Amino acid sequence: MIFVSTGGYKNNYPSKTVEFLYNNGIKNIELSGGLFEYDLLKKLIKLKGKINFQIHNYFPPPKVPFVLNLASIDTEIAKQTIKHIKTAINWSIELDRPIYSFHAGFLVDPKPKELGKKISKRKVNKRENGLSLFIERVCDLADYAKMEGAQLLIENNVLSKQNYEEFNCNPLLMVDPDECHFVMENTPKNVNMLLDVAHLKVSSKSLDFDRNKIFDFCNQWIKAYHFSDNDGKVDSNKKFDVEPWFKKYIKRNLDYYSIEIYNEPIDIIKKQKYILEKIINFV
Repeated sequence: MIFVSTGGYKNNYPSKTVEFLYNNGIKNIELSGGLFEYDLLKKLIKLKGKINFQIHNYFPPPKVPFVLNLASIDTEIAKQTIKHIKTAINWSIELDRPIYSFHAGFLVDPKPKELGKKISKRKVNKRENGLSLFIERVCDLADYAKMEGAQLLIENNVLSKQNYEEFNCNPLLMVDPDECHFVMENTPKNVNMLLDVAHLKVSSKSLDFDRNKIFDFCNQWIKAYHFSDNDGKVDSNKKFDVEPWFKKYIKRNLDYYSIEIYNEPIDIIKKQKYILEKIINFV
């Protein structure tokens, strides 16, 4: 299925965004972010027969904003993150789509307003410690997901040139192919990858690695994709071309593809959906 992400409507109530997309012919919707909303699950359950939902990362939106970080050494942030992920797994099951995707962890704790932007310099936790914490917590959540009959997908992080220069190092996890491979090798079978090609493009420029390596190196774990484009410096969620750079690399036998195009009219998003359908032979 090709989903359209609600991530571009973060200042709207999710039920309103869903209504807008559905009224414009979008029936596969990836739920990602938005404003906190009471009785949201009940509203979504009523739409199950009409819409296919996929829950991603910062959903359901919490009443008090925070940044999901499974690698955090802050016990309160870690507890909040684990609680959120368990809730998201439960919601995924309620919505008949027992797959939950989320971002890899950070070696710092960004503030909500810093996500997708410059993260102010602060102490960077040791990579070995952060990676160990992250994998341990993912394994625990994988056990929980398995008991509930669900799968987890971890999305590769994006390191912008600006943040690389600010920290003079990489303060994020699962940015490059080698670390993605390491995490996948050390987590259970019900944990796989969501590959964000736009994140990959930016990170490969910042760290100067071959972006194409990951498609083969992590092939067995890639079970979903996020699609958008950018200038290689910042993850701007721009539209992709009719012949995008990633065309020859992506798998065409999956059931989770998501379009993450922000700040574009719905007609442009629908055109992007059509381009992607042609690329993966749905048309």
